[in-house]
Amino acid sequence: MLVDKLKPIVAHYDEISNLLTLESTLSNIQQLTQLSKEQSDIESIVQKARAYFATLEGIAENKTLLEDKELGELAKEELKDLESQKIILEEEIKILLIPKDPNDGKNIYLEIRAGTGGDEAGIFVGDLFKAYCRYADLQKWKVEIMSTSENNVGGYKEVIALIKGNGAYSRLKYEGGTHRVQRVPETESQGRIHTSAITVAIMPEVDDVSVDINPNDLKIEVFRSGGHGGQSVNTTDSAVRITHIPTGISVSMQDEKSQHKNKDKALKILKARLYEAEIEAQNAQNKEVRKTQVGSGDRSERIRTYNYPQNRLTDHRIGLTLYSLEEIMLGGLLDEIINPLIAHAQSQAMGTTE
Repeated sequence: MLVDKLKPIVAHYDEISNLLTLESTLSNIQQLTQLSKEQSDIESIVQKARAYFATLEGIAENKTLLEDKELGELAKEELKDLESQKIILEEEIKILLIPKDPNDGKNIYLEIRAGTGGDEAGIFVGDLFKAYCRYADLQKWKVEIMSTSENNVGGYKEVIALIKGNGAYSRLKYEGGTHRVQRVPETESQGRIHTSAITVAIMPEVDDVSVDINPNDLKIEVFRSGGHGGQSVNTTDSAVRITHIPTGISVSMQDEKSQHKNKDKALKILKARLYEAEIEAQNAQNKEVRKTQVGSGDRSERIRTYNYPQNRLTDHRIGLTLYSLEEIMLGGLLDEIINPLIAHAQSQAMGTTE
């Protein structure tokens, strides 16, 4: 029963509340921080649980009054409202009881790379990155560009950015995969529709505790920067390539004039990629986790098609089709896709936890 699941959570919340009043807790910053976070994590469930308990009590009380000549009709009306409230609360609580992804509260590294389709793929990398930036702005998140590699027609071979803000990973984690675009390129004189593809990777930002790298496992190379840095950049060995020897994962960085800054950025992205590889390996072993995912998040999985001539956006994982592609891209209105994806993931997760 749902009540049996909720009672220990409420009791634990009350226990933490008592501990937070003790002098021994208040004088121990580490324990205080840990308990405050633990309490904050279950606060939403506890609030809904107490409302649920009160609703059940109200239902029981009104049922005893149904035979009362004076209060029976009033109790009947009250009971109807309480039963509806009970159903709503049960659905909300079931969602809150879904085990949380430990990465949901983290910032993310967003990597977008051009795939098949030549210059047009590179142009769409820029278009999709702008849409993500507009979405981040609506969410009041900060976007910090870590690295860009431009092509010759105003697009990008690759963009890597750090997106900082509450819920960044939880909202964008389903964006990983292959995004396909169908449209007539500006350079196309015959008006033919071209199909291009780009890949998106979403990686949680990790700290030193999450990923432990042995310095002996790293091969660090320095070389001269090329591209748009100007002469002062190109005359020094400021670019850095770091390779993790056991996995072969490599990151190059040359956007900064300082070798130290490039090394620092490259190391952060390398840690995120290693963490992502670790998560993928764990998920591959855990079939139950795979079942509850909206797609695999794998870069090679085709997840979405953007058809500009039809103003159509289709997410293939949940069969969602919207005929408002231009508005979504130009306005950063990605919640129109993200909310249904999250709802689908929650319904799948509820099916496995019941």
